[in-house]
Amino acid sequence: MSGKTNVISHRPPADRRAVRRSATTSEIVDAAWELVREQGLAGLSMRDLGDRVGMRAQSLYSYFASKDEIYDAMFRQACEQQLATMADPGELEADDAPARLRAMAHRFFDFCTSDPVRYQLLFQRTIPGFVPSPESYAVAVQVLERTHADLARAGLADQASIDLAIALMTGLASQQLANEPGGQRWALLIDRAVDLILEPSTPQPNRTTPTPRRRR
Repeated sequence: MSGKTNVISHRPPADRRAVRRSATTSEIVDAAWELVREQGLAGLSMRDLGDRVGMRAQSLYSYFASKDEIYDAMFRQACEQQLATMADPGELEADDAPARLRAMAHRFFDFCTSDPVRYQLLFQRTIPGFVPSPESYAVAVQVLERTHADLARAGLADQASIDLAIALMTGLASQQLANEPGGQRWALLIDRAVDLILEPSTPQPNRTTPTPRRRR
């Protein structure tokens, strides 16, 4: 005998179960997105979702305690996706406020209009009674704080200007989705909206930065 011992590394069964559970959870959430894009955000059916992932509807409750928990996982994923799109355009000079704000506005508009159902989940109260969990709500707060920081770097320091920018950009996206999905009618107004936002205005008193209201 050589005296050498062959050591075979095995992942503990508990770890394998956790990996499988995580994969199944992700599969359920992905399938939920597919269904709501086909059938509408408020029309998610546990039976249809179970059929889509190949399990009984009742078995879904082993992964999510309620349909709202599935919506919550979708909400958090959508917030994380928005954060990922908010990288500050490094090619722009810090003092070029109009160009920086235009880049931010176009990026936000594209994010909103690229997925109407995701837009509804994030910015409209389409699901009666849905309230994001504290964990998901915390990601939404990160998005708002990052938006305020990016707008400040683009030259908008007072709360009134920030409110106006958010209202105009969200409004343009909403009009595009409602009246001409996939078109450019309201996209062509983004630069004009930025000019309006940057117009000199009477200074407004500073106010506490609001946080997004949780859905009720």
